[in-house]
Amino acid sequence: MTDRLFYEIGLRSNFSFLDGASHAEELVERALLLEISGLGLADRNTVAGVVRMHAAAKLNGLEFRPGARLVFDDETPELLAYPINRKGWGNLCRMLSEGNLRSKKGICTLWEKDLKAWSEDLLLVAMPPSLPEAADVETFETRLAHIRSWLGDRLYLALVPRYDGFDQKTFHELDGIARRLRLPLIATNDALYHAPDRKPVADVVVAIREHVPIAEAGLHLHAHAERHLKSPAEMMRLMRAWPEAIDNNVKFFSRLHFSLDELSHQYPDEIFDGESPARALRRLTYEGAGKRYPEGIPQKVLGLLDYELKLIAEKRYEPYFLTVYRIVCHARDVGILCQGRGSAANSAVCFCLGITEVDPQKTTLLFDRFISTERDEPPDIDVDFEHEKREKVIEFIYDTYGKEHAALTAAVISYRARSAGREVAKAFGMSEDVQSALAGSIWGWWTSDFTEDQAKAAGLDLNDPITRRVLAYSQAMQGFPRHLSQHVGGFVITRGPLEELVPIGNAA
Repeated sequence: MTDRLFYEIGLRSNFSFLDGASHAEELVERALLLEISGLGLADRNTVAGVVRMHAAAKLNGLEFRPGARLVFDDETPELLAYPINRKGWGNLCRMLSEGNLRSKKGICTLWEKDLKAWSEDLLLVAMPPSLPEAADVETFETRLAHIRSWLGDRLYLALVPRYDGFDQKTFHELDGIARRLRLPLIATNDALYHAPDRKPVADVVVAIREHVPIAEAGLHLHAHAERHLKSPAEMMRLMRAWPEAIDNNVKFFSRLHFSLDELSHQYPDEIFDGESPARALRRLTYEGAGKRYPEGIPQKVLGLLDYELKLIAEKRYEPYFLTVYRIVCHARDVGILCQGRGSAANSAVCFCLGITEVDPQKTTLLFDRFISTERDEPPDIDVDFEHEKREKVIEFIYDTYGKEHAALTAAVISYRARSAGREVAKAFGMSEDVQSALAGSIWGWWTSDFTEDQAKAAGLDLNDPITRRVLAYSQAMQGFPRHLSQHVGGFVITRGPLEELVPIGNAA
């Protein structure tokens, strides 16, 4: 083991859609191999990738801190933003929400005023552009001085190797800016992927993003394969004339105390007729049982209800059941067909509330498949609503809980065999006919492998080096996030402002 410490804070994953080129799991695995002390993830104007990175890092015992790369639409320099604490996370999410909500879906438009409003409890790292001309250096310094005036000691200036032959000159110029503005320098390799051999996939990703064939991508592509994770020893070698940049890297990471483990879903209290959630759920359950069994509630059902209500009370899930009950009651009041399904059908409480239709008197319910003491996770009650009238249910949820506390969940759309094959073929300049044949040779969108037989079916020559690259890179890109979409009906409802928990944005 090395005694050198270095934390990569400029990291992007493939959740920097069509920018980063590695999965979170690959980045964590590589960091462990290189003995990197920890990772900070800063995807472009999003925190969509931090959950996977957090899970992978936690599983492997690697330190991890979530952040975001803030890219502005005015003259504000590009910044890495990392929350110091829970309040800082809420501020980062609010800032990203501001940028999302003023833009069309998939775009985050940030301005300096957003940074000014929501920068409290954030550490920020200014990412320098290429500085070939004296005028560029002066302009960058002026902008940096402006934001330094209110960020104080929470602003750092990054030293990023560009491997263009001018790094020492650029570092010297940035060192001068740092001294004049009294900014600490901090080292990062601004990594886009985990290892050098991922560079060709990164090029394909850029070509897809810029809507040009790779052969015409030119200066959009990086001239080298150096934007990968590097070991502490290699980063110290690169920064040997500026060792304080490595020291500040360690100090920076030590100032970050926020972890995603601190986030928990604070469910809103459900009040029915002034009763506590526990009392209201018990009353409504037994009232419903009386309606289900007008000749008397069977002893078997009474036993099930007593068992389930005790476990629900132990887990404090009463508000969740009451929310579903409220929505189902509204739907039926306005003539919208609905019915619960899935594991919730194993609940006698759900049956008595009218959410599901499986009679516990006539069947054997497996309630532990729905809720158990061993699984520390909330129940999942799926309710199907009449498709044509689903929008009315969505409007009711917004009207009841408010748009500050309720939102449809996002879904990650990832590359599958068909979409990867088509887009990679396009990036390599193959004709529309070949692209269509390639996609059409795959039996289903869920196909996980892209085989040589499918390439032959598309009329491709497997001896051709371009064809082989298309096959290889199509395989590599399967599972890459493509963009965020809207879930068909999954809602998140919170007690506090939702945008302090996660960024929100406009749906299509």
